[in-house]
Amino acid sequence: MKDNMLGIVIAGHGGFASGLLQAIEQVVGRQERCRAVDFPEGMSTIRLRLALREACSFCDAGNGLVILTDLLGGTPFRLAAELAMEKSRYEVITGTNLQLAAEMMLEREGKTPAEFREMALTCGHRGLTSLWHEQQRQKCDDRTEDGI
Repeated sequence: MKDNMLGIVIAGHGGFASGLLQAIEQVVGRQERCRAVDFPEGMSTIRLRLALREACSFCDAGNGLVILTDLLGGTPFRLAAELAMEKSRYEVITGTNLQLAAEMMLEREGKTPAEFREMALTCGHRGLTSLWHEQQRQKCDDRTEDGI
């Protein structure tokens, strides 16, 4: 394991976290210091809190930790926020998608949690688009290349 790599915990409703981690590893390879914590129907918030704490303890090697959650205001987000309030080197990012998570897994080495947070938000915004917007951007890029 790399000593200066941020730990990552992914948390979300249903099988979101484990599904996202599986997809990330398919795209960018196996991830060290990374755990998924699912919140399936019927799981208590007490069990989720314990699972989050255990995953954070496993993933945090002292360089800080980022918790990626699915939904702003949801239970995984709220419990992650509680942990971040206790630990100054923890960050919570919500609205996580595959674009953000996969790209940021490759950028986490040597980053502080705050640096990771800022890069992740930029990455997430860049990745949220539509086919129409990408086609318009491509048209603009084509015109620029022609000197128009």
